[in-house]
Amino acid sequence: MKVLLAEDEVTIVVTLRDALEEAGFSVLHAADTDSALELLERESPDVVLTDIRMPGAGGMVILERAVELEPGRPVIVMTGYATVDQAVEAMRLGATNYLQKPFRNEALVGMVKGATRMRVLEAENLALRERLASLDGFEDLVGSSPAMVEVFDRIGTVARSDATILIEGESGTGKERVANALHRQSERSEKPFVAISCAALPESLLESELFGHERGAFTDAHKQKRGRFELADGGTLFLDDIDDLPTPVQVKLLRVLQERTYERVGGEETRPVDIRVVAATKASLRERVREGSFREDLFYRINVVPLRLPPLRERQGDVPMLVRHLVERHGSGRTYRVSESTLAAMERYPWPGNVRELENAVQRAIALAGDREELSREDLLPLDPRWRGATEVADEVRPLREVLRTLEAAHIRRALESTGGHRTQTAELLGISRKVLWEKLRDLDIGEPGE
Repeated sequence: MKVLLAEDEVTIVVTLRDALEEAGFSVLHAADTDSALELLERESPDVVLTDIRMPGAGGMVILERAVELEPGRPVIVMTGYATVDQAVEAMRLGATNYLQKPFRNEALVGMVKGATRMRVLEAENLALRERLASLDGFEDLVGSSPAMVEVFDRIGTVARSDATILIEGESGTGKERVANALHRQSERSEKPFVAISCAALPESLLESELFGHERGAFTDAHKQKRGRFELADGGTLFLDDIDDLPTPVQVKLLRVLQERTYERVGGEETRPVDIRVVAATKASLRERVREGSFREDLFYRINVVPLRLPPLRERQGDVPMLVRHLVERHGSGRTYRVSESTLAAMERYPWPGNVRELENAVQRAIALAGDREELSREDLLPLDPRWRGATEVADEVRPLREVLRTLEAAHIRRALESTGGHRTQTAELLGISRKVLWEKLRDLDIGEPGE
């Protein structure tokens, strides 16, 4: 990862370059605006660090050009003269973060690592997309974690077979999207994909929905009805929530899977059917078999190829990528930013509702954003106050050494300002020697007022 450091103060350049190179980054240095713009064009750095006050046109020009050349590229702005208006303008132009000098090098390196981590995730996801470029149906399957790579590989391996597949996963993990991807990758992709939730209908209606019925088969059966098996003929039938399938219907489903024939409710004609069955369960079917609520023979009939979808808490590294994907999907063409600290807090939350809960959070944040270009942390974080508090505390608590250093630097600055920069008077005011003051000014990287 290449980092462009646009800074003209030699001491900052030396210490930052050492810290960044020690962290594994390749550092490109520019001491003025023109050199920075030239490096942006020629080297295309992954991350840009720029001071606001640079010889030449200044850091805002570097920021604008960096974002113009590559939208989404992380740009961190540094300044010793921070104002609210300046910070707002920098964020409006696309800055990822805004740092006031002096700062701890470790804090800035951490920021750069967070920004480059997003670049790595996006690159990995792009590589996966390119690997699947010849495939169709993966548009809504996002992730580069090992667990999701395994899911992608399994889909690519089994999609073209006619084997029955059982997708196991908690509610909200995207089981129907996986079933759709399996269908689109199969030899049956030109035929229908028909889905039904076994939990959504009572037993009396479910049988009719699956197999169809003849006119007069029961009260209100005023006309003949084609069932889902018939509608899916030649294609794929997706049986969602099969763990909720009533026992009497389980018997009839087993016969269809064994014989590949069925009868409409109230009918006598045996009809052949050519389908590929994909089932999904949110519960352990093995446990249901032990309990006696699910037929063991049906379990073995549908569990030919198991495919497990991981819950979001097992692939939290995918959260930032998912957030960007969902913002793009629901943003109605608008571009929204999400801060690194907010993404980090979202990664810490276990998301019991999985991707569905995350999607709801993104939609809520977009709806409440109004004219703002950055999605609010308060709107994106879960509504559960217990988790909101936990994530906020984790963000607010910093190492004690860092807090004390910040307070000490601020206090010395105020003392310098009160004496007009007179170091002897400042030392006396603080109750320390001139030598100790000089060492602290050097260690805390504090300049005199006006510098």
